[in-house]
This record gives sequence, C-alpha cells and structure tokens, in this order.
Amino acid sequence: MFRRSSQDAPADPVQLTKLDESARPYAEAKKGRPTPKRSEAEANRRGRAYVPMDRKEAARAARDAGRADRERQRLALLNGDERALPARDRGPVRRFARDYIDSRFTAAEWFLPLAVIVLVLNVLPSTSLKNISLIVWVAMIALIVLHSVFMSLSLRKQIALRFAGQNTKGAVVYALLRSLQMRRLRLPKPQVKRGQKP
Repeated sequence: MFRRSSQDAPADPVQLTKLDESARPYAEAKKGRPTPKRSEAEANRRGRAYVPMDRKEAARAARDAGRADRERQRLALLNGDERALPARDRGPVRRFARDYIDSRFTAAEWFLPLAVIVLVLNVLPSTSLKNISLIVWVAMIALIVLHSVFMSLSLRKQIALRFAGQNTKGAVVYALLRSLQMRRLRLPKPQVKRGQKP
C-alpha cells in the first residue's frame, strides 16, 4: 500500500548519478559563497538594527534635523530657491506653470474674498440681499469655471511647445490649484510681475 511504484523509481544507479550531477551546478550557482558562522550572522544582524545608547539624545538630534529641513524649505518657498523646494514644486515645468499663473489676473483668486461677501449677505435679514448674493455666487462660479478652462487649454499648449518630450504630468492641475490662492498668499512666492511674460 505504501510502497513506491516501479514507475517512480529510476531504472538503474547510473540514472541516479546523472540526475545528481545535473542538479549540483544549479544548487551551487544559487549560493556562490560560503555560509557565514552563526556569530558573524548575529553580529551583522545586530549591526543593522543598531539603536543608539542614548535614545533621548538621538530623538533630539532627529527633531533638530527635521526642524532644520523644514526651515530650509520655508525659506526656499519664500525666496524661490529651486534647490531646497519641496518635490512637488521643483523643476522647470512647475516653475513655468507658477510663472504663467502669477503673470495673469485670474478669476479664481477672487473666490475667497467674494465667498466671504456672499456669506455676509446671506446672514443679513433682507431677502433682496440674499437673492443678490445667490446671483453673485452663481455668476462667480460660472466665471471661475470658464476662465479656468480657457487658461488650462492655453497653459497645456504652452507647456507642450516648451517642454516637448519631458514629463509634464500634473503641471496644469498644479497651476489651477495655485490660481485659486490669492497672489499674496501663494507659496512659493511669485517671482514675476503681473503682465510680465514667463
């Protein structure tokens, strides 16, 4: 019942030797180096999982390094220093998208001030003022959508001409999100004046 069938067993010892020799090079090629001693393996493992003796000092050093990095990025956002900018703002394509938006008046940058005005008009008890605020709100949304569509088409064409063959993924969305912010609050700070060609 538990015996091997004659089909499973090799026919003679010569076949066993051939199978053994054909399997050996594959096994040796897989490893290619001697097995390390247990003491060496444990020492390597301990070296990789090194924990400093003074954890408080290490945590303080990590905090200081993180704070210095954040300060460097903040200064770069204020000054426009390309080397220290965050990854999402880095590169010539993103710089062109920023300059393209900053050199124009956009309808979207007036969204926040007008939203505050509409909110104030809605709080007032007058029905006519509430109706006016609703009309202003709808007109503002329509104007922002139309202006953003035209601006994105124009920007997409400019980027395709200037940066043909480069990775321009996400640049138009990046520019449209920037256009929603008031010029004074944009980061990185605008590097071009209104009306100036980027």
